Amino acid sequence: MARTKDPAVRSLLLDRAAQMLRTRRPVTLRTLVAGTGVSTMAVYTYFGGMDGLWKALRQEGFTRLATRLAAVKMSADPVRDLAALGAAYQANAVENPDLYRVMFDAGFDLEDAGAADETLHRLVRAVERAKAADRFREEVDPLELATQSWTIGHGLASLVATGPLPHQALQYGAPLLTALFTSAGDEPDRCRRSVERGWGTGPGATRGAAPGEEKRSRVRRTGDVR
Repeated sequence: MARTKDPAVRSLLLDRAAQMLRTRRPVTLRTLVAGTGVSTMAVYTYFGGMDGLWKALRQEGFTRLATRLAAVKMSADPVRDLAALGAAYQANAVENPDLYRVMFDAGFDLEDAGAADETLHRLVRAVERAKAADRFREEVDPLELATQSWTIGHGLASLVATGPLPHQALQYGAPLLTALFTSAGDEPDRCRRSVERGWGTGPGATRGAAPGEEKRSRVRRTGDVR
């Protein structure tokens, strides 16, 4: 009888491989499982070998991001939802900094490139909803604005999760998105309130700190409007 695969073992191996890459340690069958209590056979069981592990490693980053974005509940306010998706993106990066580094490394193949595209498409759909609600100007291109929004989120997440900025810098996301969405035609005060609601109430970075990060993750909420 075939043994049931344990998702926890798969996650353990992926997280360890990502961490070893970050610290520039050589990743081999033996070094990967050393000290984990898992045998080298597990790499074949879960990934079919090291080549399969490399493909799964980058894909896992987008899989976890998709799960985080799917947890954002859409509301009647599409601008709020855009900000909440941005907050969820930040949370995923902070919780999975090593995988986040690998996600955008084209040196590793993706098992499903569509999973990466869907990350952007979620933002595109939210922009389309905002246009339909007359929050953005008619001439605004949803893909272009969504890409600009993602650029802001990715840059900030990279500087905090894998770079030099402290966790508190995540609070800059709200004013940056407010400026972007205002430039797209939203009314300034209404935009600010919507963005601050989304940034503060979505599953965002302030709630998504990894264990041991609580003290660093007390980001000031920027106006939780009721």
